[in-house]
Amino acid sequence: MIDAQPLVRLGVREALADDFEIHESESRNEAVGLIRDVGSIDVAIVDLRRSIDEGDEALHGDEAIRALHRSAPGMGIVAHGERPERHLATAALQAGASAYVARTAGAEELARAVRAALDQDRFVDPAVPPSGSRGKLTRRQREILQLLADGGSTSIAARELGLSEETVKTHTKNVLARLGARNRTHAVAIALRECLID
Repeated sequence: MIDAQPLVRLGVREALADDFEIHESESRNEAVGLIRDVGSIDVAIVDLRRSIDEGDEALHGDEAIRALHRSAPGMGIVAHGERPERHLATAALQAGASAYVARTAGAEELARAVRAALDQDRFVDPAVPPSGSRGKLTRRQREILQLLADGGSTSIAARELGLSEETVKTHTKNVLARLGARNRTHAVAIALRECLID
């Protein structure tokens, strides 16, 4: 289990201790080194969140998954994400994780994810919306994001949709929050990957 939060590690230990032997690591860099040196770990549970006390040299979630996968290609990896969202699960699986489970999941889902990773099967938290789910954004938000994806500006989107620029900006901020995107370009990339826009 790789997580900087002691209470999270304790909770994972309690959830899995009856069926699995648990080793803990506070940092991803430390875990990669440990796995490289020891080499006998079957499954790693990797926290994907960016910790506030990580330095510039720290491996971030997807990078850590890639590094762990390179160090121990046969090891199962469970990505432990912040929310049950499709783009987070997709990114983790593309990086080399076998399973994705959100921090909001119960002990049974976590155990199922670990068992799947142990068997090299794919597992995605049942709370994650199915691929192509359009329920994440409202129709208006998708319209605005589509116009932005097509190269339009805030003022063009406002004019095309008969809205004020302030309303378009508000919708855009809400889109960024719903998708967990860093900026408009990232939101467009996520929306294209999730088939939320064309």
